[in-house]
Amino acid sequence: MKKTWTTLFGLTVALATGTALAQDIQGNAQAGAGKVAMCIGCHSIPGYQASFPEVHKVPMISGQGAGYISAALHAYQKGERRHPTMRGIADTLTDQDIADVAAFYAGQGPAEAGAAQAREPGPQVAALLQKGACVSCHGDNFSKPIDGSYPKLAGQYSDYLFVALKAYKRDPAAYVGRSNGVMAGIAKQFSNAELKELAHYMGSLDGDLRVVPQSRFR
Repeated sequence: MKKTWTTLFGLTVALATGTALAQDIQGNAQAGAGKVAMCIGCHSIPGYQASFPEVHKVPMISGQGAGYISAALHAYQKGERRHPTMRGIADTLTDQDIADVAAFYAGQGPAEAGAAQAREPGPQVAALLQKGACVSCHGDNFSKPIDGSYPKLAGQYSDYLFVALKAYKRDPAAYVGRSNGVMAGIAKQFSNAELKELAHYMGSLDGDLRVVPQSRFR
């Protein structure tokens, strides 16, 4: 138990340090608008589906927190998130590019964020949410994460959430997957069927995420 808490403490410190370093660079949304040419072909097409590692809609990132977008792109660069297409794109970006792109997409949320309408989960989903303590990080109605480097989940495509959650269960040496000690420990508590239920519930909630179509010609 002592070793487990020491590991979790180390992960928390590492995440906090990485977030602090990322926050030292200020993103410029206007500059970011000129740096998203490689993003719009997937993330700016409503309903666009990826086929790797399985068919699923690519995530909505307009309205997502800048800190999370930045953290995710850095994770692709470091290989903590293993996806060849996203790694190839992230590797072309400087820290300033990442901050600018993150600011651009964060600024594309609803013009006026209203109060999210809570949808009470059924007893089975409620038990799963309690088991994973999901709200303790992802916040009220899963749209107000307690840390900027955590994602908003409310309203995200449920098939994407399911694929993302399963990715944390993969072997760290796998060609595709995600390495995060906290999320891996949580995801591995659940069967894939249970993860799908969680993903479906979170995707059904009202949130800030959306797709904003962009012109391919800039």
